[in-house]
Amino acid sequence: MTLITPARTTNRPRVQRPHSPPEPPRRFRIAGADLSASVAVFLIALPLSLGIALATGAPLQAGLVAAAVGGLVAGRFGGSPLQVSGPAAGLTVVTAELIQLYGWRTTCAITVLAGLVQLGLSALRVARSALAVSPAIVHGMLAGIGVTIALAQLHIVLGSTPQSSAVDNVLGLPAQLAHIHPAALGISALTVAVLLCWPRLPGRAGQLVRKVPAALVAVIGATAVATFAGLAVPRVDLPSWSSHALPGLPEGPVLGIAAGVLTITLVTSVQSLLSAVAVDKLVAARPDGGRGVPRSALDRELAGQGAANVVSGALGGLPVAGVAVRSVANVSAGAMSRASTMLHGLWIVLAALLLVPVLDLIPLPALAALVMVVGIQMVSITHIRTVTRHREVVVYAVTLTGVVFIGILEGVALGIGVAIAVALQRLARTRITREERDGRQLLHVRGQLTFLAVPRLSRALHQLPHGSDVVVELDGSFMDHAAYETLSDWTAGHLAHGGTVETTGPSGTRIAEPTPSAAAAHTCCRPWTPWHNHQCGEQPDERPDEAVETPRTTGLKLASGIGKFQRNTAPLVRDELARLAREGQTPSQLFLTCADSRLVTSMITSSGPGDLFTVRNVGNLVPLPGEESGDDSVAAAIEYAVEVLRVESITVCGHSGCGAMQALLNAGPDDPPTPLRRWLRHGRPSLERMASRRHAWARISGRLPADAVEQLCLTNVVQQLEHLRAYEPVARRLAEGTLSLHGVYFHVGEAQAYLLSGTDEVHSYDDVFTQVMPTEPLEAARAS
Repeated sequence: MTLITPARTTNRPRVQRPHSPPEPPRRFRIAGADLSASVAVFLIALPLSLGIALATGAPLQAGLVAAAVGGLVAGRFGGSPLQVSGPAAGLTVVTAELIQLYGWRTTCAITVLAGLVQLGLSALRVARSALAVSPAIVHGMLAGIGVTIALAQLHIVLGSTPQSSAVDNVLGLPAQLAHIHPAALGISALTVAVLLCWPRLPGRAGQLVRKVPAALVAVIGATAVATFAGLAVPRVDLPSWSSHALPGLPEGPVLGIAAGVLTITLVTSVQSLLSAVAVDKLVAARPDGGRGVPRSALDRELAGQGAANVVSGALGGLPVAGVAVRSVANVSAGAMSRASTMLHGLWIVLAALLLVPVLDLIPLPALAALVMVVGIQMVSITHIRTVTRHREVVVYAVTLTGVVFIGILEGVALGIGVAIAVALQRLARTRITREERDGRQLLHVRGQLTFLAVPRLSRALHQLPHGSDVVVELDGSFMDHAAYETLSDWTAGHLAHGGTVETTGPSGTRIAEPTPSAAAAHTCCRPWTPWHNHQCGEQPDERPDEAVETPRTTGLKLASGIGKFQRNTAPLVRDELARLAREGQTPSQLFLTCADSRLVTSMITSSGPGDLFTVRNVGNLVPLPGEESGDDSVAAAIEYAVEVLRVESITVCGHSGCGAMQALLNAGPDDPPTPLRRWLRHGRPSLERMASRRHAWARISGRLPADAVEQLCLTNVVQQLEHLRAYEPVARRLAEGTLSLHGVYFHVGEAQAYLLSGTDEVHSYDDVFTQVMPTEPLEAARAS
């Protein structure tokens, strides 16, 4: 990981480096892992591309064209280096319908137009907005497409041809079952059996042979049986490339063409972006944490997909999208760069030109069975369990049903409508009940208090007797302004008539009453936001001669803060702290940061009690093993966190304006060896790293650091991560893949946290993750 150079200025002194000969031009190199991964992906992509082309009714060569373009164009220009693109099963239904309505040449033109729309959307930087679609809608759409694919391919498996719609395919099954083609069914059954059994082969021999893709083995086995047995089944027929159909001008109704373009754009974009996010998670789960592989740049990925669709459509190929199956195979095979994706496209080109006689032997029922299994697998049990757990199964079911019986766009629109209705229903579902207990009126409010619930809340409040003792129990996580004003106004009126009001949470803990006086007292500091660097509800002292703080006033301020905690915050966290006291601490990460008073770890990490095992010292330093000189506190904390608490990650957090880094820059050889100077010697490797030519530098979210201090703050985080790897427990857990290291830089003035990834990148948490290009090394270790 490399970081940032300070911006150059004309008045900054520099340390001149000795002259060195110019570096020779870098040659294009292909890692062995990329080469082997490309072969594995090619062996999966070849039969799938032919099968998807067969399922759409397009020329079989169109699948090979799309696979080659997806590898070469999307692989080169896309923003997800390890994602593999090509003809996707999720596009089968859309493409088949377009071919049936408008013909193949017009479908190619629609693919080109969809690619141009994707390029435009990429320029508008809306890629991350596509991830706002509910996962239940996306999973429902893919499941609906899978059901439609499986129903259509089942007819080919049985030896016939599919109908135009899923409903017709279901209605035509009884007649088809009465006239089964035995040879086609036998070849299909063999293909399905190999696909299901191959990944489950037992023993060491099975572990070795499973490295060959099941799809390739199934198609080769079915082809061999059909050839040697002389079975009369339809086979692949790749015509001459000289007669390959290219796109023509779109012919058909404008609205129909526009709907086709919109559908292709929607399905390819959403599928590709979701697949890119999934690839990032797979890469991060590697034992090395994905070191050397940059995260996906979603807008660039959308542009790469758009360019691939333009080229594929122009060359007479199917629409292109990121494909999860091939991408997973690429990551699992150990690919490290986009070279594996591009090489897989090159192998597709060579196969399409040189292996035509071999491809012509493949039985079509084998390809149909392969695609049918893929369609069935798109109805994921895991996704169904997930949406059920999140109470979104209705959205999933409506989207799936709409896609199968109406169409993809219509099904997605129905899913979006139901998702909005479910969200509004949850927001508006507020139960208000009243009961009398021990002479007190109890008003129970269950759910979120929004303006939609204000009429019922107001009615229930005004039914309470004047002058009575009232307890209002709020069991919800949200109250909007309208509901707050209603409750506050009623409380003021009820108190004026001699009554009492107590507002409690769901566990009966008392919270501040929403009276006007209470609101005024807590305009700047509320119980649920207890941290502020000021005094809440206190008037400033008008006597300047007494404004200087004394130990007594400081002690009073501390005691006042403790009192506010006991009154306001303790009731909210008491149950959780009691649980932690019983069960002990099980933090998920070790958080090592600076002792600077402005760094509030719980605030910048949104963490609570028991989440972080925190170590703070001057300069967030990690001394190398053996160099502690009698101070083993940091090493002890690391050993305890890694070996005893079994944390899953270690984070080193630096910050802007660090006084320790400023002291390092200003330190001279004749400075007295004070305790602070002796401690800061552990930061000297950071100074050496910042001045070294061996380490490249990178921009941080598009800007250079403000000065050398900020540069050193960032470099220091990287250097301390290197020191962590020198600890034996850390190195062992990293090798096991059970521990990960992270670097964070917090800019105090901007209140902005930056993630320092394992590559030449520094990313803002609220930015789209994009690749950051390295710049020249720093020439001055110190600045005036």
